[in-house]
Amino acid sequence: MRAVVQRVRRASVTVEGEVVGAIGPGLLILLGVHETDTEDEIDWGARKCARLRIFADDEGLMNRSLQDVGGEALVVSQFTLYGDATKGNRPSFVEAAPPDQADRLYERFVAQLDQRLDTAVQTGTFGAMMDVALVNDGPVTILVERDA
Repeated sequence: MRAVVQRVRRASVTVEGEVVGAIGPGLLILLGVHETDTEDEIDWGARKCARLRIFADDEGLMNRSLQDVGGEALVVSQFTLYGDATKGNRPSFVEAAPPDQADRLYERFVAQLDQRLDTAVQTGTFGAMMDVALVNDGPVTILVERDA
């Protein structure tokens, strides 16, 4: 499981001209699922993202989590996070989970994260071509990953 976690002021996902998910202050999470990932990695990732202390406390230090600040989350499936461009110029995506497995584990991640937050998790559309817009806050961008 690999997630690019961005602290945002706002973010949205548009599919075929229609906004399918949008949030205010919180986290935009681009989620990649590896071919060997199981529910354990996904559950760990959802917990980690909910508890990741990257929001400012009263002294301006990054000591608060998404749960602490009552922020929102937008999760977008992104198999290209497992693109390997070490050989040649065209990335290989052989390590990315096949669509059925990736969709199931993506939905599990969303459900697990949703259980930990005060507001409903917003999503993109699995497998669709999406326009993702965001205003990064900080900027703060963290890579969260765990191998099976």
